[in-house]
Amino acid sequence: MEYNHILIRYGELGLKGKNMKQFINKLQQNVQFALRKFEHVKVTRTQGRMIVGLNGEDAEAVMSQCQKVFGISSLSLAIKVENDEEAIKQAALASICKEKNIATFKVSVRRANKSFPIPSQEMNRVLGGHILRNTDHLSVNVHNPDVEVNVDIREKATFITAKKILGLGGLPVGSGGKSLVLLSGGIDSPVAAYLMMKRGVQVEMIHFHSPPFTSERAKQKVIDVTKELCEYSGGKIKIHFIPFTKLQQEIFKTMPERYGMTIMRRMMVKIAEKVCQRYQILAMTTGESVGQVASQTLASMNAINEMTNLPVLRPLLTFDKDDIINISKDINTYDISIRPYEDCCTIFVPKSPATNPKREKINFLESKHNFTPLIDEAVEGLETMVIDADEVAEEFSELL
Repeated sequence: MEYNHILIRYGELGLKGKNMKQFINKLQQNVQFALRKFEHVKVTRTQGRMIVGLNGEDAEAVMSQCQKVFGISSLSLAIKVENDEEAIKQAALASICKEKNIATFKVSVRRANKSFPIPSQEMNRVLGGHILRNTDHLSVNVHNPDVEVNVDIREKATFITAKKILGLGGLPVGSGGKSLVLLSGGIDSPVAAYLMMKRGVQVEMIHFHSPPFTSERAKQKVIDVTKELCEYSGGKIKIHFIPFTKLQQEIFKTMPERYGMTIMRRMMVKIAEKVCQRYQILAMTTGESVGQVASQTLASMNAINEMTNLPVLRPLLTFDKDDIINISKDINTYDISIRPYEDCCTIFVPKSPATNPKREKINFLESKHNFTPLIDEAVEGLETMVIDADEVAEEFSELL
C-alpha cells in the first residue's frame, strides 16, 4: 500500500479568527503554484487541514516542493482509505513498515467522524494490536515512541500518517502586503528578503548598478539570487534595476569622502521611495545588521531613515554574520552571493567612513549641491525584469 496523499497542517493560520479563511486561501494558491510542474496533483481542503492528492506523482518530489511554502507548520505523507476497519488496519501497518531503524511506536486516533462505530481509544488498541501481531521487532511506547502512527478518521475517508515533517512555518507569501528590498550583491539582503517572505510579505527588488564600474556579471548575480528566492515566493518576483553611475560619481566627487557612503545610501532610499510610490509598495527592506559595517550603526541608520516616511524594515537587525551565512546556505543563495563581482556598494569605499554621522551635518553638506536632477534621471532609467524560477522574462517599464 503506497502513499497517495500529503497532509498539510498550517498551525499559526488557525489563530487568525475571522481572517483565517483569507490566509488559508492564499496558502492554497501558493501550494498550487509551488506544485505547478506536477500535472496530476490536486490540492483540496478539509476542516483544519489541506490535502494534496498525488494521483501517481512522485511523493518525495511533491513533498520537497511543499516544504518550500511558507505558512505550512508541518506535513506528512499519508495513505487515504475508506472508513473501514480492515482498510485502516492494513494502512496503519503499511505506513509503519515504511519506516526504517525504529523499535517503538504508538497509535493516535482522531475520530472527527463520530458516526464511525469504534471509539478513538478502542481503535488505538485495535490498531496497536494489529501492528504488534504483524511485526516482530516493534514494541509500544506511549511516552517517547520512535514513530507515532496518526489516524485521522474524517467524514468521507481516513488518513493514516507515520511521520511528521516540519514545514517552514510563517505566513503565506502575499498575505502581508508588499515591500521593496534593496538587494545588493552581498550575502545579507537575499536573507532579509527570505525572512520577509516568511512573514507573508510579497517582495519586489531594487538593485543599483554602476556600469562600467560594476559588470554584467554582478547584475547576473542578482538575477540568479532572485531565481532562488522565487522557490519560496508563491509567484514571480520583479527586480527594478537603477542606473546609479552618474549619481554615485557626483556624490563622491562633491561630498567629503568620509560622508560619501551615508549620503549614497540616503540617495538610494530616496530613489527606492519613488519606486515604492509608483508601484504602491508600503515599505522598504534592507539587509542591515546593527554594527556590522560603518553604515549600519544606529547613527547612520537614523541619518538614512530621514529620507523617507515609509517604514524601513530590517529583519537581520540582531543577527550575527554566522547566522546570516547559515540561512543563506540553507536557501542556496550563499554560493551565488560570494561570486567575486563587485556591486555599487563595494566601489568608491572611503578609507575612513563616518560611523556617527549627524543629520544636521549631512543636511548641510547636501544643501550645497542639488542631487534632484540626477535622482530623477536614475528613476527615468529604471529597468524592470520579472523573474521566475523557471524562466526569465524581461520588460522595460515607463514612468506613470
